[in-house]
Amino acid sequence: MIASFAACHSWFEATARARLAGLLDPGSFSEILPPAESNPSPHLALLDLPGAFDDGVVVCYGQLEKKPIFAIAQEGQFMGGAVGEIHGAKIVGMLRRAAQEKPAAVLFLIDSGGVRLHEANAGLIAISEIMRAVLDARAAGVPVLALVGGSCGAFGGMGIVAKLCSAIIISEEGRLALSGPEVIETVAGVEEFDSKDRALVWRVTGGKHRYLMGDCAMLVEDDIGAFRSGTTEFLAGWTEPAPSVAHLRAGQQVLEHRLAAYASYRDGLQVWAALGIAEPESVPLLDRDSLVALKEGLPT
Repeated sequence: MIASFAACHSWFEATARARLAGLLDPGSFSEILPPAESNPSPHLALLDLPGAFDDGVVVCYGQLEKKPIFAIAQEGQFMGGAVGEIHGAKIVGMLRRAAQEKPAAVLFLIDSGGVRLHEANAGLIAISEIMRAVLDARAAGVPVLALVGGSCGAFGGMGIVAKLCSAIIISEEGRLALSGPEVIETVAGVEEFDSKDRALVWRVTGGKHRYLMGDCAMLVEDDIGAFRSGTTEFLAGWTEPAPSVAHLRAGQQVLEHRLAAYASYRDGLQVWAALGIAEPESVPLLDRDSLVALKEGLPT
């Protein structure tokens, strides 16, 4: 038991580079724009705010089970992983290169609250360019897999980006949504959503809820090795489908059904009950394997 615990390396607590080191094959990491070649954001300097040599995102080549991989890892510990001009340009450049060179996949380690408000329009434009680049890479036949389990989750524009990816692998600690809890509370009031109610936040945006709702392809433990195993397993059985109007219409029908079924609910507990879970209050206490077994037994 002690040895097993010691071997666990938390994805939630790790830095972007530590996640990449454990995710990719040993010795295969090769960073693009390493420290000596990088430039911090000029916008932050104008505001007398501290920058980072990599502007909060690492882009690299590597291998996964000896297959060529491109990887993008946001650093949630720098400005909450927020996207600015330089940050976004690095991501877009990597995705465009993937569309040309066609690696086995692009692994997108998302850990971001969304747009960097300090950079305003530059950040918003960067998000839109990332969205287009994700879709272009997928249209070229390259899977783009979002891995979500960091302390900042995937919110705002990066929440949209995550859902544009081929699939999402998430841990219980991961969170995924459009508007963050604090944003909802600020705009609509604490009566609408209490961002300090952490249990509520995870019941609405957390990994277990997103997995039960079918938003994520796989739920994994909060462990770098588990993310590696899950990514390897998913890619082994995945072929990126060609874009089609029929596929988009099918996805729209799913969203329309979800809206009709759950729009009036305000808590994950209500949604889980509607999904057919007999004891929804037990969901937060279930371990990963038990939750996966529970989902597999739900009516379709």
